[in-house]
Amino acid sequence: MATENCDMDPDTDMLSDEELEREAEGFKEQGNAFYIKKDYAEAFNYYTKAIDMCPKNASYYGNRAATLMMLCRYREALEDSQQAVRLDNSFIKGHLREGKCHLSLGNAMAASRCFQRVLELESDNSQAQQELKNSESILEYEKMAEIGFEKRDFRMVVFCMDRALESAPACHRFKILKAECLALLGRYPEAQSVASDILRLDSTNADALYVRGVCLYYEDCIDKAVQFFVQALRMAPDHDKARLACRNAKALKAKKEDGNKAFKEGNFEAAYELYSEALTIDPNNIKTNAKLYCNRATVGSKLKKLEQAIEDCTKAIKLDETYIKAYLRRAQCYMDTEQYEEAVRDYEKVYQTEKTKEHKHFLKNAQLELKKSKRKDYYKVLGVDKNATEDEIKKAYRKRALLHHPDRHSGASPELQKEEEKKFKEVGEAFSVLSDPKKKSRYDSGQDLEDDGMNMGDFDANNIFKAFFGGPGGFSFEASGPGNFFFQFG
Repeated sequence: MATENCDMDPDTDMLSDEELEREAEGFKEQGNAFYIKKDYAEAFNYYTKAIDMCPKNASYYGNRAATLMMLCRYREALEDSQQAVRLDNSFIKGHLREGKCHLSLGNAMAASRCFQRVLELESDNSQAQQELKNSESILEYEKMAEIGFEKRDFRMVVFCMDRALESAPACHRFKILKAECLALLGRYPEAQSVASDILRLDSTNADALYVRGVCLYYEDCIDKAVQFFVQALRMAPDHDKARLACRNAKALKAKKEDGNKAFKEGNFEAAYELYSEALTIDPNNIKTNAKLYCNRATVGSKLKKLEQAIEDCTKAIKLDETYIKAYLRRAQCYMDTEQYEEAVRDYEKVYQTEKTKEHKHFLKNAQLELKKSKRKDYYKVLGVDKNATEDEIKKAYRKRALLHHPDRHSGASPELQKEEEKKFKEVGEAFSVLSDPKKKSRYDSGQDLEDDGMNMGDFDANNIFKAFFGGPGGFSFEASGPGNFFFQFG
């Protein structure tokens, strides 16, 4: 039972013990009335008045503890419930409330001791039995979360903390661990929300400041992140996670800026190395690393490392599927390596996301190059560059036409003769197009030559050859030994 002893207050010297008790009981009854009405603030005031009248009455502290719990002021409620059981160690409700406060604050071990004490006093107390099970569940979830964090199974940690918080809603430690894992999972808004809720209650909470910094850091807001890490270290100088995160953030920022500077100065080799070094600092920083991969791809394309640049863009996209710049860079690399189908695919992705005139132009150009790539490449047939002059085209035709002329291979096997005849025809076809400004223009623009009645299927390579070398009798092939030929003009 709760004790009823009262201490005399200087203001109540004129009242007898009985009068003090009666007045305190009146305050308690008023507090009870407000409690029933769920007016917990007024209930708190009247229970406090009762305690002031009789500061050694355990039930008054127990009642005020219950009120504070309803107001979610668990630490104050814990103090009151502890005072209640100090005054009366057999006060079951006091032990239950102390246990509930410990449990709500996440101290499952202390809560278990309180509930076990209740069961010592009353072995069939169902509330204590249930709360003891809740305490044991929390301890189990803590162990699972610890293992999950070590294995980097952050989803498991979030799950465990959600379950634990059902019985420990005021535990900042559980909330911080959940928020940290949400940040590591890339769920930054949720992590920010949890940390901000804690900071509203306690603006000096170093763990919450650290989590805010982590969210900003992983969203590539490194300068702001450093500010939060520094603030966390002011609150808790031995905060190892904040110190490491602050060091990584500063190192990453410096290395990236050095890479950018080298690139602007045209020192591409140095920029490539600096971006590579930056990528080793923190593999978990997805957004920053996506940018670093894209930056390195840009440098790689300048250094003609096109396949490496494509690979870096792919890595950037894997980290951030919404990274338009990486798609554009990769598409350009595909264009430069004549992988037009892949380029079209990337440009289509970009245009679906951002329907700008520039992106539409890129897409159409890639589609045109893809269409052109499916035709015969007359420049390759002649072995000249796409910017070859008229004289270069003529010289190339002369060389290739003589090389593949059927008369040159009259003594070869039927299979080889057929192959060389095919090449001879292709060389003539290529020359007929590239030597004609109108045809060449249409060919270069990707238009079908057949649209203008230019049916290449009826093409006669011998006519082109004769016209080029001056007509019938203008040349002849003579054998100068087995397998050797030379030609002479008449």
